[in-house]
Amino acid sequence: MIRSVQPQDIASITSIYNYYIEHTAVTFEESVIDEQEMNQRVNNYSESLPWLVFEENKQVIAYAYATPWKGRSAYRFSVETSIYVDQSAHKNGIGTALYTSLIERLKAQNYHALIGGITLPNEASIRLHEKLGFEKIGEFKEVGFKFGEWRNVGYWQLILPNNKNQSF
Repeated sequence: MIRSVQPQDIASITSIYNYYIEHTAVTFEESVIDEQEMNQRVNNYSESLPWLVFEENKQVIAYAYATPWKGRSAYRFSVETSIYVDQSAHKNGIGTALYTSLIERLKAQNYHALIGGITLPNEASIRLHEKLGFEKIGEFKEVGFKFGEWRNVGYWQLILPNNKNQSF
């Protein structure tokens, strides 16, 4: 089941995210966060942007969300999207279903450009983004340093086709 994040989900999504902080370069955060910090992040954006969870057998096993791309007003129709799937639940179609739902909700909210930043290499994330229509638009070399290595970040973008000719 895919649904909006609720307060009781904070512990689960914090745990999922902290795994990525501690064991991967997927996120450039280097110190685990606590539930209070995650709750604040959710509350900062979930009033206006979707934060979704994938729940199976009453357990949250993935979450996806959008945040503003930049703060300047001309960027108001662009968002950055993110998804995190519990390490034990990969390759079950969960990421595709959850990210598709996120995209549909953003489309319904009249967002125009969705941007996903991917620490490279990350073939699974690249496959997911490209499967859903995102195209690689650029790459920054050696912009992050984690686990003793310089890391590149690629950016993939999806322009939502029905949102091009809006009246503003």
